[in-house]
Amino acid sequence: QVQLVESGGGLVQAGGSLRLSCAASGRAFNTYTAAWFRQAPGKEREFVARISRRGNITDYADSVKGRFTTSRDNAKNTVYLQMNSLKPEDTAVYYCAADWNWNTPIARYPYWGQGTQVTVSS
Repeated sequence: QVQLVESGGGLVQAGGSLRLSCAASGRAFNTYTAAWFRQAPGKEREFVARISRRGNITDYADSVKGRFTTSRDNAKNTVYLQMNSLKPEDTAVYYCAADWNWNTPIARYPYWGQGTQVTVSS
């Protein structure tokens, strides 16, 4: 099993930047796909970004392309989400998730962090 802990959330003004971290423990992390999701109040959880086990393949939701970048440092068992040019509509609880497969539907991701709040003020 894998335990995931997100950190780095907080309050930031529109146009600012924030970097989230997802630290993994429990077993080797370099065999897992990692992904980021977010959930705003009253809305369903949505996909944000995904990164392959080696970090060589990434993809992003259209709403964050060009603004967000995900990366990983497997030596530190940590995945990052760099968020630039933040908008108020980015306000949500951000979650990291992990699976050993690539094309995993959100409902089937077996490992989840507890979430970290990101609030973007206007």
